[in-house]
Amino acid sequence: MCGIAGIINFSSKRVEDFEIRKMMKIMKHRGPNDEGSFVDNNVGLGFVRLSILDLSSSGHQPMFSEDNRYVIVFNGEVYNYIELKDKLSGKYSFKSNTDTEVVLNSFLEWGEDCLNKFNGMFSFVIYDTLSKDVFIARDRYGIKPFYYFLDENRFIFASEIKSILPFISVKSINNKIMFDYLVYNRTDHSNNTFFNKIQKLQHGNLINIIKNKFEIKNWYNLYNRVINRKINITPVDYKEILEDSIKLRLRSDVKIGVSLSGGLDSSAITSILLNKFNLYDINSFSSTYNSNKSYDEGAFIKLYSSKIKNMHYVHPNKETFLNDYQDFILTHSEPVNDVGSYIQYKVMQLVSKHVTVVLDGQGADEQLGGYHNFYGSYYKELLHKGKISKLFREMFFYLKYHNSAEAYKYFLYYLLPPKLKEHQSKVLYGSISKNYFNSNFKQSSIVNDIYNPASLKESLIQHFEYKLEHLLKWDDLNSMRFSVESRIPFLDFRLVETSLSLSSENIIKDGVTKRILRDSMKKILPEKIRMRYDKKGFSSPRREWFCDNKVQDLIFDIIKSQDFNNLGFFDIKDVNKKYKLHLQGKGDFSKDIWKWINVYEWNKNIVCK
Repeated sequence: MCGIAGIINFSSKRVEDFEIRKMMKIMKHRGPNDEGSFVDNNVGLGFVRLSILDLSSSGHQPMFSEDNRYVIVFNGEVYNYIELKDKLSGKYSFKSNTDTEVVLNSFLEWGEDCLNKFNGMFSFVIYDTLSKDVFIARDRYGIKPFYYFLDENRFIFASEIKSILPFISVKSINNKIMFDYLVYNRTDHSNNTFFNKIQKLQHGNLINIIKNKFEIKNWYNLYNRVINRKINITPVDYKEILEDSIKLRLRSDVKIGVSLSGGLDSSAITSILLNKFNLYDINSFSSTYNSNKSYDEGAFIKLYSSKIKNMHYVHPNKETFLNDYQDFILTHSEPVNDVGSYIQYKVMQLVSKHVTVVLDGQGADEQLGGYHNFYGSYYKELLHKGKISKLFREMFFYLKYHNSAEAYKYFLYYLLPPKLKEHQSKVLYGSISKNYFNSNFKQSSIVNDIYNPASLKESLIQHFEYKLEHLLKWDDLNSMRFSVESRIPFLDFRLVETSLSLSSENIIKDGVTKRILRDSMKKILPEKIRMRYDKKGFSSPRREWFCDNKVQDLIFDIIKSQDFNNLGFFDIKDVNKKYKLHLQGKGDFSKDIWKWINVYEWNKNIVCK
């Protein structure tokens, strides 16, 4: 896990080493152990290293091929590098025990087809010093980032937006992305970022730059791989794939821990580490609030207290939030949907004091129906198939286990024609300025991309294509802020493609999601966790925090400022009304409040700097 950066001038203008070094310095937190740069006239590459595999100087980057023709900068991990190295060793010599050298030689052997052989998370750049061609690729699901600026003169790329910003003379906000964030709570669903001139390479895509011609190509298409594929496996089969995914992600030359939230997904990983691999000395990391409130998952986490020797806790509160929120906003460089990501930020800060690598439960919800909207898409599927009795059965059990109407609301919304969906959006988001809403609404494609599934499978695929990546981006930025590598076993492509090829009944059955995972964890997971049905994610007491006197002062200073009013995004009258209702306990508007804070501080300290 590292940070990569570079500049390619399309003219003969030389790239200066100090330019590359400037980019590297901004993201030094991604790689505190080593760094290196390479300049070949109009091409410059930079690298900062977090040492995970082969801690020696042999892992130094930029790394060269044996004949010194090709040079690579690589961010991420290819977990099956040992197996690939065995295949290549008869033809290529290896000077290190790194996966980077395997990636480079794999490209030399198989060209772009090497990507299909990689099991891991990655973004990398390979430069041919002879032909001057450049090859760039990003992993299947967008676990590792790749941002870039492109115009007729130059191509600038980096693992973080912050490293590109100094090279943009005028920074401006992408209104289409800002609109989708404010109205639909969505980010990272396209190649656009919150900055007009900065884009990201989409997951599963590659770039070829040949004779200064820039070409983007899709090398992995999840929809095509699973939409017509149907398989039937047992829970035991499923568990074996998950176990092998975890086994691969234990390959490391530094200490490994696990993020333990108390939910089903992270607990499944933790229980496999204990029961399959006997790692009772593993370090676990959790966030609790020392309270009996619904958002505190301490009771579930403590079910492991007799099994795990090294359990570590962090307790975010309103004081830590006030101390951290500006650094948190700077860490992300773009607005973040919810305070829940701040909780992950604090967990990663805790992780950094004990280990360098942590396993995380991200990605299971998207492939196993972990959100309430997936019930709505399943109901729509059953209705269209004419399975009315099964539909009523599923709706009955949902109400029994969840005591909520949320799934029914999604079901009805998915059945609405597009015009009514548009109207519903206007009704729901009163804090947005009407002028801003009306000026930008027609640019949005969110309703069709995410909120119009024909079946449960289509809904799951849509989440992988348009929703998952913002969670992966936050995971990357939160972990790397503290020089920690986060590994995600549920996003092993073998597991993803298997899960998305299962029948709907293996995902949702009798009102319960993640059915095959729950069945595979019998007698392994604590039963209270295996059969819990609530969905919390990184929960936080944000409603209470935003009522605290000191936080109130911060919020009032923001929403009463001329700079906030000048943003043009919000209905100031409605903002003040909502915050007063929030303080009076007459509503929970904490999601809105966080956006006011986030957008204001981001614009002030990043966009306008």
